[in-house]
Amino acid sequence: MATAEELCDRGVDLFAEGAYDEAIAAYRQALDLDGGLIDAMHGLAMAHAEKGELDAAVEAAKRITAAAPDDPLGYTSLSMLYQRSGRIAEAEAAANQARVLEWKQQLKTS
Repeated sequence: MATAEELCDRGVDLFAEGAYDEAIAAYRQALDLDGGLIDAMHGLAMAHAEKGELDAAVEAAKRITAAAPDDPLGYTSLSMLYQRSGRIAEAEAAANQARVLEWKQQLKTS
């Protein structure tokens, strides 16, 4: 039986081939095994976005920000997806959150 990481890697390969439905299935299987696998959440969001399923993509990106609230990439992805959905105010709020988190990371390393 494949591990969550192997299923996520398979999702990446399928995504790269443009097989978005199959990639979504692989990412979901990975998340069934490891619900906290952030890479699978990102992949799921991006695969839904490529299919034009922006509501599902936004929901997957929200899952990233809930699982990793200090990760600016999750908020950056959420902002991009909100923007593509025409939800500009929400996109700006998510982008601002990403910037704040990036600044906090910079302060920690300075």
